[in-house]
Amino acid sequence: MTVTPQTNCSLEQLADALRPLDDFVICGHVSPDGDCLGSQLGLAAALRQLGKRVTCVLVKDEPIEENLLQLLPGAADMVPACEYDGPVGAFVGVDVPTRERIGQAACGILDRALTSFTIDHHAVDERMCEMAYVDPDAASTTLLIWELSGMLGVSRSGDLVTCCYTGLVTDTGRFQYQNTDARCMRLASQMVEEGADPASISRAVFQNRTLASMQLEAQAISRAEFHEREGFAISYLTLADFARFKAVKSDAEPVINALRSIAGVNVACMLRQHEDCIRGSLRAKDDTDVSAIARSFGGGGHVAAAGFTMHGGMQEAVDQVRAALQEAVCSR
Repeated sequence: MTVTPQTNCSLEQLADALRPLDDFVICGHVSPDGDCLGSQLGLAAALRQLGKRVTCVLVKDEPIEENLLQLLPGAADMVPACEYDGPVGAFVGVDVPTRERIGQAACGILDRALTSFTIDHHAVDERMCEMAYVDPDAASTTLLIWELSGMLGVSRSGDLVTCCYTGLVTDTGRFQYQNTDARCMRLASQMVEEGADPASISRAVFQNRTLASMQLEAQAISRAEFHEREGFAISYLTLADFARFKAVKSDAEPVINALRSIAGVNVACMLRQHEDCIRGSLRAKDDTDVSAIARSFGGGGHVAAAGFTMHGGMQEAVDQVRAALQEAVCSR
């Protein structure tokens, strides 16, 4: 299925539309990652240089990963969407394409906004805001924030460059994923020239894992299914695993990358049990379109990285994902 990005303006037009506005609310997606948070906080830093009043909201009242909380300037000041009752002159959704991904509380903020904008790199067949700039070829949404900030004429050093580089290095997996291209390397060089510190950011993001995270990784690999002929692997983590290792949700985020890194695994799937659902993550290191697989379960994402939500038991979820992966491999 072909997905057409719902862009209806250029980035220059979006910059022009932002300049005269004030009272911005910037929102990302549920379970925000480095690119989402970096995009929110980076754009906030740019707009504040222009004298704007800006609030960054969290879709859910859930903790930010400690390493990102300590690294990203302004992260500690973000407000849960359900608690925000201030003015909404302009709503900006970053790194998020649909209302379903911002939750009910944030939808309430969007609905009372005087105007609204989307800045994103996820290709979907719907538009959430009045003006939308979507570039699926961008390695991260923070690349778009970086380009937009240049158009706004603000200084891109300090807080802004730290946020933008963090989003870029996380969404490219330290410049290892398929989305790493000449454009992203060129703009990464610009960020370093403006003061981004690759070593300290990499230490904070990639070399700061908890013991619980490593224990979850060992558990997931020990129970993984490896389908060598088809080149994929599936594993899962249960609520009991999290309780056993005293782990939190963010401890599981890096686990799928370990599964994908194993020789012979071209596509990896990690399933995580939550109180009311099972969340699935898909990653590919070949040209398999895992976003198409995710869409078959009501999810979505990028060609090489996607996610979905399922309901029911874990074994049922494993069986369904296995069948979908086998079908995807056979149809290539």
